[in-house]
Amino acid sequence: MDKNTYLEHTEDFPHFSSRQECKEFGMTHEQLDVLQVNIGETCNLACKHCHLTAGPVRTETMSKEVMKACLEVFDKHGFKTLDITGGAPELNPHFEWLVEEATKRNIHTIVRTNLVILGEEKHRHIPEFYARKKVEIVASLPYYTEKDTDRQRGSGVFATSISALQILNDLGYGKSPDLILNLVYNPGGAFLPPGQSSLTVDFRNKLFDLYGISFNQLFTITNNPIGRFGDFLERTDNMKAYMSRLVSAFNPKAVENMMCRSQLSVGWDGTLYDCDFNLALGLPVDGILRIQDLRETSLEIRKIVFGNHCYACTAGAGSSCGGATA
Repeated sequence: MDKNTYLEHTEDFPHFSSRQECKEFGMTHEQLDVLQVNIGETCNLACKHCHLTAGPVRTETMSKEVMKACLEVFDKHGFKTLDITGGAPELNPHFEWLVEEATKRNIHTIVRTNLVILGEEKHRHIPEFYARKKVEIVASLPYYTEKDTDRQRGSGVFATSISALQILNDLGYGKSPDLILNLVYNPGGAFLPPGQSSLTVDFRNKLFDLYGISFNQLFTITNNPIGRFGDFLERTDNMKAYMSRLVSAFNPKAVENMMCRSQLSVGWDGTLYDCDFNLALGLPVDGILRIQDLRETSLEIRKIVFGNHCYACTAGAGSSCGGATA
């Protein structure tokens, strides 16, 4: 779903920025913790919930020059975590170089993987690469059943994902304290995720009992009404109802902990955004627009660019790249 269509479908609701809590907490923190780098929108999957509409036909790819700028800015401005995402980040030809350079600097590095890519011949060495570099893995697994996962992400995805998780477990992920394996749940339809704590118990029990799989944490993430999921809502005439559900479930306590307050997101071409959802909508930050410019200047507190899609991050228990926030 493009920006204009999204705006058309959300304009009937109170603008997110008009909320009192959003006025109070509408600025970033003085010190940002996370530099999230989207290194490309090419993906081997075309998941129904994807806010970026990433897929095999997308060709946008971050260059090594932009990656170098990201690392320089990370060092200069005192970020704590490098969060590498995509698309499938492993498909970027400079992906391993970026991870190598980050770990040389002792940067806490997270990679967001769809798991399926790890089963492809060209990328079967990646799990061992991750283990050697002690990369923290955040892996997408929509559900612990084959039917629900394949319906959301494509035929055969669940079986390949389970195999990848077992390989990661064999390497120590989810077991060794320095090899962190977290999973991500996205709802399979136009509804909010269940409670993160209770769903974690279900995932932990089912995956271990059926497949012997262990993991550290489960993150529940609310689907954002944009991208491919937004197209689904529009196609099924559910956009208004879903937006109404998000607005009705607005949780003021979730605003203070929104991820955009403590992170900076970098698009494949170096454009800066408050979050990956704003990236998907083409809504850059207020102020300096490119990562390259931050090599020579200070990173000031800035006003966050809000839109009504932000209701997805403050509905119910809240939602972020690290799961529930409230």
